[in-house]
Amino acid sequence: MSPITNFEPEKGKSLSRHSIKPLQYRRIIKKYLPMLYVIFLLIPIYFLVCYSFKTESEIKNSITPIPMLGTLANYKAIFNDPQSYMAFINTLLYVLVNNVISLVVAVPGAYAFSRYSFLCEKHLFYWFLASRMIPPATVAIPLFQLYSTMGIVDTHIAVALAHCLFTVPIAVWILEGFISAVPREIDEIAQLDGYSFPHFFIKILIPAIAPGIGVTVFFCFIFSWVEILLANWLTTVDAVPFGSIILRAGTALGLNSLGWLSAMAVLAILPGVLFIYFVRNHLAKGFALGQIS
Repeated sequence: MSPITNFEPEKGKSLSRHSIKPLQYRRIIKKYLPMLYVIFLLIPIYFLVCYSFKTESEIKNSITPIPMLGTLANYKAIFNDPQSYMAFINTLLYVLVNNVISLVVAVPGAYAFSRYSFLCEKHLFYWFLASRMIPPATVAIPLFQLYSTMGIVDTHIAVALAHCLFTVPIAVWILEGFISAVPREIDEIAQLDGYSFPHFFIKILIPAIAPGIGVTVFFCFIFSWVEILLANWLTTVDAVPFGSIILRAGTALGLNSLGWLSAMAVLAILPGVLFIYFVRNHLAKGFALGQIS
C-alpha cells in the first residue's frame, strides 16, 4: 500500500507542473505577439523616415539602419518647390472643408434617423452604409461631367463635395448610434426649459455626443486625406492634391530622388499621425460609447 500512496502525490505534482507551461506560453504570446506585429508594421515606415534624411548617394550605395550623414535637403526641396508646397496646402484645405460639410449635414440627418419615424427609414438608413461600398472610380466620370457644367472643376470645393458622397453616409451611421444613446427625455426637458431647437442642438446635444463627433471627424479625415482617385480626376492645376504629386513622381521613379520621394511620403503620413495623437482620448471614449444596437 505504501508505494501507491507515495506515487499519487508525485503524479499530481507532475500534472500541475505540466499544466502551468501552457498558461505561461499563452501569457508570453499575448504579451509579445502584438508587439511583434506593431514592429512588423512600423519597419517600412522606419526605413521611409530614414531614407528621407539620407543623401541620394547614401541610399543607392550603402544600406544603413540610420542616416550616417543626415540631411534636411529633401524636405527643403519640397517646401522650396511651389507645386509640392501648394499641393500639400490644397489637400489640407479640401479635407477640412469636407469635414465641416460632413458634420453640418450628418448631425441633423443622424438626429432625424434617431428621433423620428418616416417612410422607408430603415431601408434608407442601411442604404447609407451600402453607398459607402461604392468604388470611387464608378462616380468619377459623372462627377467630372457635372462639375464641368457647373464650372467648379479644379477647385477645393469640388473635391470636398465629391468626398462627401462617401463621408456623409458613414458619418450619419456613426452619429445615429451616439444620438440614440442620449435619452429622449433630455429633448423634452430642454423644450420645457425654453430652449429653441437650434439652442438645444448647439448647447446640449452636440456636447453630449462630442466623443461621437471625434470618431466621425477621424473617419472623414482619414478617408478624405488618403483618397486620391477622385481628387486626381477633378483637379488639374489649382487644386492638385499632395498624393497626386507623389503618384506622378512614383511613376517616373528613375527620374526622381528616392530621398525626395521618401520625404514626400513622410509628409503625407504626418498629418494623420498628429491628428490621431491629439484626439486619441476622444477616440477612445467614442469607440467605447458608440455601439449600435
